[in-house]
Amino acid sequence: MRTLYHLSLSPFSRKVRVVLAEKQLDSTLKAEMVWDRRQDFLALNPAGTVPVLVDEDGTVVVGSVAIAEYLDEVYVEPPMIPGTAGERAEVRRLVAWFDEKFDREVTTLLVGEKLMKRFLGLGEPDSTAIRAGHANIATHLDYLDFLAERRNWLAGDRFSLADVTAASHLSCVDYIGDVPWDRHPEAKAWYARVKSRPSFRSLLSDHIPGTRPPTHYADLDF
Repeated sequence: MRTLYHLSLSPFSRKVRVVLAEKQLDSTLKAEMVWDRRQDFLALNPAGTVPVLVDEDGTVVVGSVAIAEYLDEVYVEPPMIPGTAGERAEVRRLVAWFDEKFDREVTTLLVGEKLMKRFLGLGEPDSTAIRAGHANIATHLDYLDFLAERRNWLAGDRFSLADVTAASHLSCVDYIGDVPWDRHPEAKAWYARVKSRPSFRSLLSDHIPGTRPPTHYADLDF
């Protein structure tokens, strides 16, 4: 059986879960508490990070981008990085935008400080970091509004890994109620389309013990 080692509120793990579901590939999800530094897991990925995919033939693939690219090559339909060379480059550009820039400027500052820090017993949240995250997300949502107003999907005419990546990060921030959707109608309409896809719905059923998401979190109609 195909196995995905993941954490439920990791946007990188969520990205791979959506790609697997889009391609209708069955998998067993194994929550990996990476802070435990479990030796069997470190044998799969010495870096000790998730996600890690073990395919049915035993192939081990580490990291969300590598896994997504692997799945697109081995299980080609539907393609998550579709189109011409230029169109694929745009998908990859936006994937990097959210996995690197958005993660550094928003996800880590908000989810990391407000949820993961408490969960791991690392002390009180840093209010300066949280204020920066709130300021930064407004800029990113402005950019999402710009893209969603001009394109059918973020990278162009087709649903792609760019949409999956952006929505995976936003879903984690939305879990703690820190996405100001009402001030960004185009981004909100785009995200409503993404979270209504069958591939995305399992993410919305995840719950972190002791922390409840806002009521709109799993509402497909927002």
